[in-house]
Amino acid sequence: MQTAKLFRNGRSQAVRLPQAFRFEGDEVFIKKVGGVVLLIPKDAPWREWAESLHEFTDDFMATREQPEQPRRDEL
Repeated sequence: MQTAKLFRNGRSQAVRLPQAFRFEGDEVFIKKVGGVVLLIPKDAPWREWAESLHEFTDDFMATREQPEQPRRDEL
């Protein structure tokens, strides 16, 4: 696993990303999940997800346990 350097820029903390991890543009979305910080491209936040759909197998979640849908009165 590669590492990145942390440094101070005024009162902010910054991360110096290795060249292979650099983003296009000048902004990213940032989200903290537990102790993990995610950086997501602001110009195309769903691109990586959409491009990875082919990696799911045909039986993905085929055996998941789902509760039965409740019956509702018709309108």
